[in-house]
Amino acid sequence: MKDKNLEAIYSMLEELANDVSVPRNIRRGAKEAKDMLMKGEGAIDVKVASVISMLDELLNDPNIPTHGRTAIWSIMSALESLTAS
Repeated sequence: MKDKNLEAIYSMLEELANDVSVPRNIRRGAKEAKDMLMKGEGAIDVKVASVISMLDELLNDPNIPTHGRTAIWSIMSALESLTAS
């Protein structure tokens, strides 16, 4: 179950990283978040907490469009549900 949810999160991060309608720093942050999650070493809970923190920082950008903000909230929600289960 976790693997399937993790794959969905990878997909959402990849989609955000490739969305040219969001600022470059948001796309870069999404790619970094995906890379951090995919790293083999470290506990998943620690990686998830780090990624949530990164995404929270991205939400502070005033230039992010509404759909980008909504995508980040969805990713954060999926990450939080991953650690809750």
